[in-house]
Amino acid sequence: MKKQEQNLPLVTIFGRTNVGKSTLFNCLTEKKHALTSKQACTTRDSNKKTLEWQGRKMELIDTGGIMDEDTEEMLGSKFKKGKVTTIEKAVQKQALEFLKQSDLILFVTDGRSGLLPQDEALASFLKKKYPQKTLLVVNKIDHAKYRSETADFYQLNIGDPHSISAMTGSGTGDLLDEVVKNLPSRPEKKEPQPPEDRKEIKACIIGKPNVGKSSLLNSLTEEERVIISDLPHTTREPQDMEVTYQDTAITLVDTAGISKKGNKSKGLEKFGISKSLRALKRSDIAILVLDIHEGITHQDAKLVEEIFERNKSLIIVANKWDKVEEKNTKEYTEYIRHKFPYAVWAPIHFISARTGSKVKKIWDTLMEVHEQRQTELSQSQLDNLLSHIVKIHPPAKAKGVKPPYIYKINQTKTAPPRFTVKIGSKDTLHFSYVRFIKNKLRERFGFLGTPINIDVLPAQNSKENKS
Repeated sequence: MKKQEQNLPLVTIFGRTNVGKSTLFNCLTEKKHALTSKQACTTRDSNKKTLEWQGRKMELIDTGGIMDEDTEEMLGSKFKKGKVTTIEKAVQKQALEFLKQSDLILFVTDGRSGLLPQDEALASFLKKKYPQKTLLVVNKIDHAKYRSETADFYQLNIGDPHSISAMTGSGTGDLLDEVVKNLPSRPEKKEPQPPEDRKEIKACIIGKPNVGKSSLLNSLTEEERVIISDLPHTTREPQDMEVTYQDTAITLVDTAGISKKGNKSKGLEKFGISKSLRALKRSDIAILVLDIHEGITHQDAKLVEEIFERNKSLIIVANKWDKVEEKNTKEYTEYIRHKFPYAVWAPIHFISARTGSKVKKIWDTLMEVHEQRQTELSQSQLDNLLSHIVKIHPPAKAKGVKPPYIYKINQTKTAPPRFTVKIGSKDTLHFSYVRFIKNKLRERFGFLGTPINIDVLPAQNSKENKS
């Protein structure tokens, strides 16, 4: 497994809390990637997207806001001391790590609030550490009458302030011109072109709050990309990680925990749940993470329903296996199958994301499930299957007196597979027999981790009936 690297210059948006960094990120990338609100410390995990301006590509990073001086590098006595949570400290640490990697830093301030002591402390830190790669940005200059407010920011002695409104987009074009002008020259890294038939997989890591989704992503990718803590709802918005495994491009998406409150959730939690469900919709495979030590709940079962409704393939990850005293995988497998009786086709992994135990096996399962999702059967294979199943178990009717007659089984779609069972125009087929056909399809052709859809339709004409 290796991370996809594009050798692009890195531009980091940096500043104290609530100055509009995420709004600027969304404005420059022209999409609502980052979660925004008036609440301080909305952004936790840093967002990263590729941006192109004047023919120049770059990676843009949106970092969480700096709210105190509790780091080794920052000695700012001008910061207001207060209670800072473990999560907020991790956010600040991650932001400072991105500064070290950056080619350019957009130091964002709030023109409406004016120059604050926290801005002065951060400016002093940037002048000391990164004087040659910092651009000063004064945000929230939504009207021309506010432009005079930027004069105070010259006191920071960190270059000319660039006045913008991330909300309206005013001044952002000029800012990007300045960004391109200050980007270091870097020879383009010529990567070999992937073959046209190269596989691509999108997998969504989903689960309740605090089951270890972010820990799993970090363990799978061997990178501390997302912040983890013991507190629920640490992750507030989906985080994408692109990797390559066995020449396959894989996008892993870590999502915010979906709680039992559902639509009753409020504020940032509600937005996070909504984004998680959208991330599930755009994925091919759902990796459902369970806290096997605490046991399976009704909310876990509801998540399986959400996955089924969207026709996604499913891998079940029983996390926190290291906390289970009597590790009987057969017994726990039966327990999971009992809780999810309609997902007996989903593979199960017993892992510890914290220690990394057996995590790497998920990669091969991900590849296999993706392959099975694309399976396309020939008509001769389906004809042979039909001949076999009607011999061992004649078709059962749903109603009426006449036993149904199955003329044909056709495959109409892949990813996920869909089949049509053609029966007589006045016949009916019992739902249990449809399930029997699904079971026989899996028995003979696999379809690991993948839902199978079957439509029962009347044969159109006598010609088709005899075909």
